[in-house]
Amino acid sequence: MATLIGTLLMGSTGYFVIFEGHATYLDCLYMTVISLTTVGYGEVLGITGNPSAQVFTMLLITFGMGIILYSISTLTAMLIEGELTGMLRRRKMENKIHALSDHYIVCGGGETGFPLAVELVTSKASVVLIEQDNLVIERCRQVKGLYHVHGDATDDKNLIAAGIERATGITICLPSDNDNLYITMTARMLNPTARIISRMTNSRLQPKLLKAGATSVVSPNVIGALRMASEMIRPAAVDFLDNMLRSERGELRIHQVPVNADSPLVGVAIMQSGLRDQFNLLLLGVRRKDGGFEFRPPSSFILEAGMTLIVMGDIDNINRARESL
Repeated sequence: MATLIGTLLMGSTGYFVIFEGHATYLDCLYMTVISLTTVGYGEVLGITGNPSAQVFTMLLITFGMGIILYSISTLTAMLIEGELTGMLRRRKMENKIHALSDHYIVCGGGETGFPLAVELVTSKASVVLIEQDNLVIERCRQVKGLYHVHGDATDDKNLIAAGIERATGITICLPSDNDNLYITMTARMLNPTARIISRMTNSRLQPKLLKAGATSVVSPNVIGALRMASEMIRPAAVDFLDNMLRSERGELRIHQVPVNADSPLVGVAIMQSGLRDQFNLLLLGVRRKDGGFEFRPPSSFILEAGMTLIVMGDIDNINRARESL
């Protein structure tokens, strides 16, 4: 397209120079268009009898026609192959991501990353997945509310395109520990306050990941081992949790509700908090300010600023409680 516009401008300027400014630029442009398109209209400029204009017109038609045919074939290929549609779709996605803040970024859409992104979306979070595999990107388009950046997560520009500076947290799920370490360092430099969770295969790399800026490190092998042990000795409990996460009847989740300094829960007993009556939430425990946990706290337990409530309930009710309390 740029080549086509350049040819039109070059032809118009050529005529304008040949006729030493006596013809308007619009007439020069009109003459260029009717010459290149060979529509057969009459001359609007005095071409006949002007050797310079005649030679220029012949050169313009000879080379310009090739450029026009090439431009038309390229544009047709873009329309047929969907490239133009893809460009418009990418631009629309970029604009949506640019408007996000306090969102979550998932690096890698493999066997760990994609289900993770879907679970975050199910929990009503804004999520951007960075992935370079075309098949994964197609799957992303089928998940309502899941944004994506098509590219390599180890490339800084893709992290920036995903809004790393504005993100609340980033999870790094690439299969290579070295890639995960690199992204961890980059993400921490770009966003000093984000919560960074990194996947790890080699347990010896954990200290390096933490030193590089990871908030927490997760080993799929260790988690898998714990899951297998649970399947062996407490299968009913595992089935309950699985059904809770996969049930199609609702979006029941275990989540956390922070007690901020200005929260109406400060100084209030659990029985008066309204968690059960107002939000239909089950309180499982409380994390104290010192990091310890109070499991199944009594109804007379007094809540303090800085505590975190561990609750179970419908995700919509949890979000309402987080906004109200």
